[in-house]
Order: sequence, then structure tokens, then C-alpha cells
Amino acid sequence: MEQQSEKATKRSSIGLIITGIVVAIIAIIGAVLAYHYLYTKPLQQENEELKELAELEKQEIENQYRDFDLQYEQLQQTIKNDSLIAQIENERRHTQQLLEELERTKATDAREIKRLKAEIASLRAVLQNYIMQVDSLNRINQSLNEENTQIKAQITEAHTQISSLSTERNQLKDKVNIAAQLDATAFWVTPKNKKSKDTDKVKDVKRLAFGFTIVKNVTAQNGQRIIYARILKPDNSVMGNKGTFSYENTNLEYTEKKYIDYTGEEEKVTMYSDVTEFLEAGTYKLFIFCDKQMIGQTSFTLR
Repeated sequence: MEQQSEKATKRSSIGLIITGIVVAIIAIIGAVLAYHYLYTKPLQQENEELKELAELEKQEIENQYRDFDLQYEQLQQTIKNDSLIAQIENERRHTQQLLEELERTKATDAREIKRLKAEIASLRAVLQNYIMQVDSLNRINQSLNEENTQIKAQITEAHTQISSLSTERNQLKDKVNIAAQLDATAFWVTPKNKKSKDTDKVKDVKRLAFGFTIVKNVTAQNGQRIIYARILKPDNSVMGNKGTFSYENTNLEYTEKKYIDYTGEEEKVTMYSDVTEFLEAGTYKLFIFCDKQMIGQTSFTLR
């Protein structure tokens, strides 16, 4: 009898241990599923949004490379100087090579995308140099044709070339304007609380500090510039509407503006915006404008 009682006790203990193990396993599985739902899923959504923004930035850079390639092609069609055509062709191939590298690069490769974007400033400067060379060559040809008044046929030909060169000059002027456009990069945004300390919690944000770098551009005209910052909230309304500015035949509301004296060299710009309205959690978009052009953009998230 005692042996049977001991066996029954052992079986009862084993049953309790197994039951405890099953309960523990169920609790662990529940905890893992809760973690996945509360943390992993929102993180995946945020990563998808960042990936979409990266794709848009990559596409914008690709468009600028293709625009440079098209301008080189147009330059080659406006001149007959074989040496200069060969030089332009080399630069065009270099642009095409960078474009191919960009097409092979994943939008999420931030380091490589940053490197290829940084190439834009140097490509624009080289392009502007060739535009000026072609324009100078055309002016010389025009002058020679005008001075050669001894032969009637040459005079007639010179008048025809003058009309043609006038059109080419207008085209080159448009290209100069494109090359002279400013470019903002290296964005950063730092939300501040009422004690001016960094925070990313939307309920504590009392001020936004943000900045960027205007890259070197020797073709841009020096002098005072007005920088407009336009911040869109998650519902696409403008944060802290301070007024309007002109952009593409319309007026846009802006968040902050700042005057700078641009010298053509690389310049770091810092701006601040006090928060006097309700802010909701989500993704905010920052756009920078100058000379009636959008020169850069970024986004940031407040939780």
C-alpha cells in the first residue's frame, strides 16, 4: 500500500510540473506575440516610409544627372570645334558613368547616395565652364563673320549666323540659370523642449532647431539671399504660418525665413522655429526654397 501511495504522489507531482511548464510556454508565446504587435509592426511601417523617401531622393538625383547629360548633348550640337567636342564627350561619359553607378545603387545605401549627390555640385561647375567656352567661341565666330565685309556671300552668311547664335545664346542663358541654382544638403533637425534640451516626444516640443549646408557654386551670383523654410505637418498643413513667398507662379506659405550673404562658397545655415500650436505625432516634411526654387528637402518624425 505504501508503494502504491508513493507512486500516486510521484505521478501527481509530475503532472503539476508538466502543467506548470505548459503554462510557462503559453505565457512566453503570448509575450512574444504582444512584443511583435506593439513594437515590431510600427517599426516595419516606419522603415517602409523611410525607404519610400530614399527612393524619391534617388529619383531626384537621377533626374539631375539625366538633365546634365541632355545639356552636354545639346552643347555638342551647337559647336564645330572637334577638340572641344571631344572634351565635352569625355565629361558626358563621366556623367553617364555616375548615372549608371546611381542606377545600380540601392536607395537605402545612404553613404553611396550621399557621395553621388555630392558629385552634382562639381558636375554643375564643369558644365558651366563648357557653357562659357562655347558661348565665347560663338561670340568670336560672330565677330569674325561681321568683320569680313569684303565678300558679299560671307556677309550674308554672317547675318544668318547672327540670327542663329542669338537663339543659341538664349538657350545657353537658360542652361547657365540651371547651373547657377543653389543646392542644399546635409540636413539635420533637432526638436527642443522648454528647457532647450533635445527631445523627440511631440508633447514636449517647444522649438525646432534645423539646418543644412548650401554647397559651393562658383556660377551662382554672390549677394544677399532669402532662405524660406516650409514645414508640413502630418496632415500637410503648414506649421507656424509666417507669411507667403513666390514659387512657380503661385504663393506658398512658409514657416520661417532667414537672410544670408552668399559668397559662392559652401555655407552652413541654422534656423529656429518656436512651436506655438498643437503638434501631432507622425512624419513632418521640411522644404527649403531660395531664388524661387526648391533647393532641398528632408523629413523627420515626432512620436
